[in-house]
Amino acid sequence: MRRGDDDGIRDVRRPRRVLALALSALVGAGLLVVGGPGAGGAQAASLCGGHKVRTLTFATGRTVVYKKRDYICAVTYAERTGRRQTMAVSVQARGSRAVVDEGRYTHHAGPVTVHTGHRWVRVKGRVGGASRSSGWVKF
Repeated sequence: MRRGDDDGIRDVRRPRRVLALALSALVGAGLLVVGGPGAGGAQAASLCGGHKVRTLTFATGRTVVYKKRDYICAVTYAERTGRRQTMAVSVQARGSRAVVDEGRYTHHAGPVTVHTGHRWVRVKGRVGGASRSSGWVKF
C-alpha cells in the first residue's frame, strides 16, 4: 500500500500507545499525590478521626481523646506493648450508658466512639491495675 492510499483505514496502534502512556503518567502522578514524601514516616496514624483534645496519662499507659463534630472517640494505649494485659477504655455521655471496650490486648483498647451532642462526657482508661478518669467534662 502506498502512503495516502489506505481506503480510510487508520493505524489504531498509535493512538492506543499514546493513550496508554498518558494513562500511566496520570496514575504515576496520582500515586505521588497519595503517597507523597511523608507517607513512609514513622508517625502512627490515629485510630480515631478528628482532632486530639486531651491525653489522660497514668503509670501503665495513656488514654487519648479525640473530637469530631458532636462525637468523642477514645483509645487507651499500653506503655509496655507486646504481651497481653487487661486494658479498657470507656466513653459515657451524661444521661447515656457508657460504651466500653475491655479485654486482654497487646497494644491498645478501643477505639470507642460516642455521639455526645452538647452533653458532659466522662472518659476512662485502664491498663493493668492503673487507671485514669477525666471526670465529667465538656469537650
